Amino acid sequence: MIEHNPTCRVSIVIKSLNEEKRIAVAIKSALDAVSAFNGEVILADSCSSDRTIEIAKQYPIRIVQLEDPTERCCGIGPQLGFQHSVGEYVYILDGDMEILPGFMDVAVTFLDANPEFAGVGGLLLEMNTESLEYISRVERASSHVQLGEVDRLDSGGLYRRKAIKQVGYFSNRNLHSYEEYDLGVRLRAAGWKLQRLDVQSIRHYGHDVEPYSLLLKRWNSGYICGLGEMVRAAHGERHLGLLITEVRELRVYFATLCWLLICFYLMILTVIDVQYLTYLTSTLLLPVLVMAIKKKSVAKGFYSLVSWVVNLLGIIRGVCRNQKSCLVPIKTKEIK
Repeated sequence: MIEHNPTCRVSIVIKSLNEEKRIAVAIKSALDAVSAFNGEVILADSCSSDRTIEIAKQYPIRIVQLEDPTERCCGIGPQLGFQHSVGEYVYILDGDMEILPGFMDVAVTFLDANPEFAGVGGLLLEMNTESLEYISRVERASSHVQLGEVDRLDSGGLYRRKAIKQVGYFSNRNLHSYEEYDLGVRLRAAGWKLQRLDVQSIRHYGHDVEPYSLLLKRWNSGYICGLGEMVRAAHGERHLGLLITEVRELRVYFATLCWLLICFYLMILTVIDVQYLTYLTSTLLLPVLVMAIKKKSVAKGFYSLVSWVVNLLGIIRGVCRNQKSCLVPIKTKEIK
């Protein structure tokens, strides 16, 4: 692990995997953001097979790459970059994002003035307005994307190195998703706070993928396992109670499990007595109807149900996964 350099105030870690379309914009915005803070930009790459590295080498940044591509996951990128960073504050940026001018000045000023806060984020500008998945994300308007004190810093945040060192590691290298919440809950369990400021921080372009294809992609990549992996990692830790009470998705997927069990029971009864077919049909259609009314769209209602079932299976798969120690440095290679 590289030691902190007191003259470097801000490190920006850009995590990437095949981001050739957006990586130049991400790097330029990061370089602009650290220019006033004697900062550094680190590209933490998970073995991209496109032109991401070729493009990145044109800029005055440090490029480190995962040695073992089979370890790819959302949680390993931030930790990979963090272990090569030296800044007093560390910002995590996805390769399809762009830091907006002015945010870093406000964020550093806030952290300097508020030593009880471990990290700060800003307002996200979601540029993908077509995908059903991203539309649903905007419509949910979750509390952690609202202004004020929050439980996590989704879509990028500036973190205090001192706080990260206290909780042991930046991100759980085993997580295929939920890495921001995992970091947030560990920090808060240790007494730190997180804040979302009233300033635009990033543009997020996202990937234009058909919603059901996105679900399949997340299943194949392991992204769908993140919540289960996080629950397993929290077993026996002091933040487990916070995780169970705070994560709304756990309650949603538990309800989905109960619904599936009831449907299965009614299916058995229907085989015995066909009069139960009406109850089975009603039970199967009820959640779709409720969500269709809530979202004012049958397509969105049906997608919600399918997503719940797939995510429930992902939790089970994630809980069963073996995990590596987060305190052991990740094997990397530096690209010149």
